[in-house]
Amino acid sequence: MAIFSIPGVKIAGMATAVPKQEVSNLEFDTIPEKERKLYVRTTGINKRRVAKAGTCTSDLCEHAANELLAKLGWKPSDIRVLVFLTQTPDYITPATAALLQNKLGLPKSCMALDINLGCSGYPYGLSVVASLLRNMPGAKALFLAGDVSSACLSAQDKSAAPIFSDAGSATALVQGDSAPDMHFNLETDGSGFEAIIIPQGGYRNPITLESLKVIEESPGIVRNKTHLVLNGINVFNFSVQAAPRNVNALLDYVKIEKEHVDYFVFHQANLVINESIRKKLCLSAEQTPQTLSRFGNTSSATIPITITSEINEIVTKKPCTLLLSGFGVGLSWGAALVKTDGLVCLPVLEADL
Repeated sequence: MAIFSIPGVKIAGMATAVPKQEVSNLEFDTIPEKERKLYVRTTGINKRRVAKAGTCTSDLCEHAANELLAKLGWKPSDIRVLVFLTQTPDYITPATAALLQNKLGLPKSCMALDINLGCSGYPYGLSVVASLLRNMPGAKALFLAGDVSSACLSAQDKSAAPIFSDAGSATALVQGDSAPDMHFNLETDGSGFEAIIIPQGGYRNPITLESLKVIEESPGIVRNKTHLVLNGINVFNFSVQAAPRNVNALLDYVKIEKEHVDYFVFHQANLVINESIRKKLCLSAEQTPQTLSRFGNTSSATIPITITSEINEIVTKKPCTLLLSGFGVGLSWGAALVKTDGLVCLPVLEADL
């Protein structure tokens, strides 16, 4: 396990942005009404946010970042590090972080880089940004994370389309020697890479005319080889085993009891997975806020969306200890234990994007 601590970096603020367009899974008419209702009950996902055609993750993150910088009173020229984490970049190359550096008006002296991760991305990204900042006295950074998953889904695939949603997030961090340590436990198992995959369109399997051929894999699952494929059973088995072990190992490392953690904020995969993890860890529903019903699975943005939506006022008003846990595509999973104090936390922003 990559289990470690990073001193002297504080989360100063957080903002999230979702598209205005809201879609109900009860209207997912490629499957019968009875099956739709069962789907909503088992996944916990009633509504999802879907971006307009041509909208990218960077657009949602840019919106969140601009609002957050204004609320914090930070100038774009203050930012020395920009990390953009997504599976849906603007281009294969160049890195979208470079485009965001320009759009946000950040200085040319700002380092900017992309990370390709999904559901585990939030704790992973925090660790990268904090690692960079720890040796930059007084420096400030932006960590942007999210996905426009609707761009790589088949609307006729009942195994994936009703689960995923679009969102972007912005987290502001600052180096300060008095900030409490952040603690991380990050893990990977690439042998399970096929559990969540877009089979063709990269350089291993380039797009051909055959890639775009729409195939009915089974009743209710119609897609081509450039669409995301989700093996729900494999993902469930992996998640309910790996995430609780990872969380417990981090708690043991930090030597903190579950009762002393204010909130456990999990990646919002689906209700069955999240409830299984909660029960394995013997946590209460009050300790584990959820946003599945209204926002679905927004990939690496689920953790910040849950914070900005469900515990916004609490983390704004008082110090909190948060355990953040992500798990999924890769296979990759990890947790971060962080303490917040005076966090500037904006309510979820709706963007006409």
